[in-house]
Amino acid sequence: MMGKYVFGVDVGGTTVKLGLFDIEGNLLDKWEIPTRKENGGELILADTAESIKAKIAEKDILKKDVVGVGLGAPGPIDGEGTVYGAVNLGWGTFSIRDTLAELLELPVKAGNDANVAALGEMWKGGGQGCKNLIAVTLGTGVGGGIIVNGEILTGAVGAGGEIGHMHVEDNETERCGCGNTGCLEEYASATGIVRLAARALHSCEEPSVLRDVPEEKLSAKKVFDAVKDGDGLAVKIAEQFGEYLGKGLGVVASIINPEIIVIGGGVSKAGKILFEYISPYFYKTVFRGSSNVKFALATLGNDAGIYGAARLVLE
Repeated sequence: MMGKYVFGVDVGGTTVKLGLFDIEGNLLDKWEIPTRKENGGELILADTAESIKAKIAEKDILKKDVVGVGLGAPGPIDGEGTVYGAVNLGWGTFSIRDTLAELLELPVKAGNDANVAALGEMWKGGGQGCKNLIAVTLGTGVGGGIIVNGEILTGAVGAGGEIGHMHVEDNETERCGCGNTGCLEEYASATGIVRLAARALHSCEEPSVLRDVPEEKLSAKKVFDAVKDGDGLAVKIAEQFGEYLGKGLGVVASIINPEIIVIGGGVSKAGKILFEYISPYFYKTVFRGSSNVKFALATLGNDAGIYGAARLVLE
């Protein structure tokens, strides 16, 4: 491959994270700029381009030595780099690839942020050595990315891999952020675990350290800290969480047949104890052809997006 360097960009609602890599995937520099969302987010790509140009100048990099720029952003983004609306950025439908390529006069590739983060974990994170994997991000929501034979499963308009919006509960009345009810995200995200905890505390009188926590201070971390201390009610909440997520991942794995499932996001900071609650339900329900699937924690943290974006360009 001609060229020595590649840039990875991860566009978030608050900041745009950027990384400069060599083509072996070594991170040479990383930095952030604010995400300016005014005027329908029209400044975001212009700011990104200016920041990359400044870094090229700062490092005395020749433009011919840059392979290209990869970018991950929220919202459905197809294989051609077209985004089909990113509400929290103010974006409508347009070509990220063409817009940024014109600003930089460099090759550009773009993908959905969760899918791109999955690619990063495959390349340099918890999924290294595997070409077929499911990456799950348990944060405010549940993000998902699916890699098949080393490539992102994007789907028709980039909406593939949306694991968090699988329907897993018929009896739910509260609406998910997507507008549906009973999505996996409502039970397996950080906010979902808090929902399960609040319902458990209201539905029984069982003693628990969680009763000493004001409801507005309840968090997934507090639930799993209580689990680690052997709190009975917290363990029941973790079992509920594990059943929803384990069975949900069992369905996806039966279709995808991955080698590994990598779990990241804020909830994953609880550590491997998560697998004690997820894996029994997973292995109980998954098709036997996928019964050798392993679980691993994501290792790249907030850098998964820039790594995956850089990898997009090197595919």
